[in-house]
Amino acid sequence: MTESSTLRLWDNEHVWHPFAPMSAYREESAPIIERAEAFHLIDVEGRRYLDGISSLWCNVHGHRVQEIDAALREQLNRVGHTTLLGLSSVPSIELAKRLVDITPDGLAKVFYSDSGATSVEAALKMAYQFHRQKLGGPEERDLFATVSGAYHGDTIGSVSVGSIELFHRVYGKLLFETVSVPSPIGFRFPDGMSESEYHSHCFAEAERVIVKHADRLAAFVIEPLVQGAAGILVHPPGYLRHVRGLTSKHGVPLIADEVAVGFGRTGTMFACEQEAVQPDILCLGKGITGGYLPLAATLVTDEIFDAFLGDPSEGRTFFHGHTYTGNPLGCAAAIASLDLFKQNDVLTNVSTIAGVLKQRLDGLATHPHVGQVRQKGVMVGIELVRDRGTGEPYDPTLRMGHQVTLAARKRNVILRPLGDVVVLMPAPAMSQDLVEELCDVALAAIDEVTAFRGT
Repeated sequence: MTESSTLRLWDNEHVWHPFAPMSAYREESAPIIERAEAFHLIDVEGRRYLDGISSLWCNVHGHRVQEIDAALREQLNRVGHTTLLGLSSVPSIELAKRLVDITPDGLAKVFYSDSGATSVEAALKMAYQFHRQKLGGPEERDLFATVSGAYHGDTIGSVSVGSIELFHRVYGKLLFETVSVPSPIGFRFPDGMSESEYHSHCFAEAERVIVKHADRLAAFVIEPLVQGAAGILVHPPGYLRHVRGLTSKHGVPLIADEVAVGFGRTGTMFACEQEAVQPDILCLGKGITGGYLPLAATLVTDEIFDAFLGDPSEGRTFFHGHTYTGNPLGCAAAIASLDLFKQNDVLTNVSTIAGVLKQRLDGLATHPHVGQVRQKGVMVGIELVRDRGTGEPYDPTLRMGHQVTLAARKRNVILRPLGDVVVLMPAPAMSQDLVEELCDVALAAIDEVTAFRGT
């Protein structure tokens, strides 16, 4: 038995993959990645694949980046891990300062965790506890507001404030109560509304829900500008600012979940910048280390932080933490990644390749099996439909989005769909020619799977 076949056997026998129907996964012989070079992944058979989803939306500068590798080696020569429980570390302090300097004004304190979901989980607990301890007097606020279709992670709290119907159907009895407002983006609008009428409805509903529940709302949780796992739903201009205005007026903290949209993916370092929004709590993850190591951060204002100050006997402490909170290796990688943003002018590159994506995908506007192409920066969602004219979706059992990823894999490109939404997510630092290749393959794969040959 060859080494690769042995690994395949062990993979099928022992590894439980996330979000994978394992019976189907075992039959598809997914690539077993052994190494990487720049923006390509290389499997145990030596086959090279373009990383078209930036390793699940987290890789920024490519793989095996000299500067980040060197930062990790240098940190390893000091210490690989030590705790932040009762101690501190040089990289965690330096990174906290760097994050405060580049995030929206008013965010002054950094709480570390391990993933996007845990950054949101921490934010929810902070907001809940804040109201019980705030200087203006304690309030028992126990309700969170969110946007329909939202995804904020897979922990119990983050699933509770999400609106993925499947998750709530499976885990509903474990979750706490929330209220949601309609997502201000859609392909199919209710009650015969036009797009502009639907947007007006969504703006009005956000106000109605916030006003109605203001006294109970611990926070409003939102993915700024783009709802990622909902299908790359790009909000209309002004919606984020509208929600910020309402939450400020009614004393409701705003939690901005920038786990997916942060670190350049929407065109600015952080999505909130585009509407000059200053959240009360900001959640970061994914690209924070350039896609190297699991690290996340929850940033808060001094107003929120100060509610947790007091004599230890008062019990105002934030009772939350993780073993690898503020891991020095992760922090060192993050600092090196931030340096590369400036050194390589990554945000300018995002603007350039976003233009390439738009130009190359414009042809899908008349594709009979593409209902909508949604894009913000380097975040792209291509929604497949059985009939463009009517918007009729494909039968979910066909797994059309997944079939496109298999067709792309044959062409040496890695994609991953959200249902029947094909996602393109090139790393912010990817070159124009590789983005062209990504588009070529995505278009060919869509045509193959939908059997469209054009005219």
